[in-house]
Amino acid sequence: MSTRFGKDLTRRGFISKVGQGLAAVNVAGTLLSDARAQLRVPEPPGKKLGWAIVGLGSLSINQILPAFSKCEKSKAVAFVSGHPDKAKKLALRYGVNAKNIYNYENYDTIRDNPEVDIIYIVLPNAMHAEYTVRGFQAGKHVLSEKPMANTPAECQQMIDAANKADRKLMVAYRCQYEPYNREAIRIARAKELGPTQMILADAGFPMGDPTQWRCNRKLAGGGSLMDIGIYALNASRFLTGEEPKEVNAMMYSTPGDPRFKEVEEHVTFQLRFPSGILSNCSSSYGYFHQSHYRVMGTEGRLELDPATWYSGLRMWIERGNVIDSIDLPVVDHFATEMDHMSDCVMQNKTPLTPGEEGLRDLKIITAIYEAAQSGKTVTL
Repeated sequence: MSTRFGKDLTRRGFISKVGQGLAAVNVAGTLLSDARAQLRVPEPPGKKLGWAIVGLGSLSINQILPAFSKCEKSKAVAFVSGHPDKAKKLALRYGVNAKNIYNYENYDTIRDNPEVDIIYIVLPNAMHAEYTVRGFQAGKHVLSEKPMANTPAECQQMIDAANKADRKLMVAYRCQYEPYNREAIRIARAKELGPTQMILADAGFPMGDPTQWRCNRKLAGGGSLMDIGIYALNASRFLTGEEPKEVNAMMYSTPGDPRFKEVEEHVTFQLRFPSGILSNCSSSYGYFHQSHYRVMGTEGRLELDPATWYSGLRMWIERGNVIDSIDLPVVDHFATEMDHMSDCVMQNKTPLTPGEEGLRDLKIITAIYEAAQSGKTVTL
């Protein structure tokens, strides 16, 4: 559904007054519609696959575990954590059997647990490859948080392990399962705004505690580019449906800031795609929260802002002197991506974001770092 509004304030004011009058007329119909909606009884859940969550940090506690209540095909059945007290509390809250709590030393014995079908790796980046490979050796399917790993070589190691075990590997690019992002991709690729000429993508937030793992190069693999900049890169690739052939980049970190002793604060990078589309991107651990995509076509532009937040996404399209605001269903990103993974396992389908997607991103990220350090264009 879209809501159209013009740039002319007089016209907008007129529409507003008309809308106020129509609202009173439609009250009865709205109430009746709401009443009918309340009478709908949801279908009972079908088969749900069992998930083991590896790593019980902030993302798992605040986003992933609550999302299971909205899943149709996925349920939490096991935890892997180095903090037994935390794991026990969460097990009581989410109905996980205490016998299904593992630590990092006995993680491999998860192979003997038939309740676990899929493992979700929610650990610092440097640990993704090891625990993914061990998960495959235990005979389980694996969903890994992004970035997939710290290096292309580690990504390939994960892909090879999945192939050897004949199990599914998916990278948790949650926005690719979210309606606004999916619609932006469809519109851009369908050339509904005319051929795309340029993409602008920015992602950032102010980094906090300098002692956290994201500020540790060994654990994180890099700074804002690896963590938040990957959203801008991934969006550029998905919106174009192409792989970049050239990269330019610059980096900067505030001198003396303890947060950036080992990792970069700001990165700007430019991508040139085979069709001629240019993408200008930025990532930051310094500026105020930013999550923004803009697709510039010959006949209009699309904006998604915020584009990657967990909720509150907004999208609009401008053609001529008219802007259409696009309203789409709100979904839980994590529930949607987990159910997609479960469905792929059930139906033996390839995930929308398999390991190969994560490998492509890491190859480009490596080139971006090279371009920033050398000051030269890097050809992919």
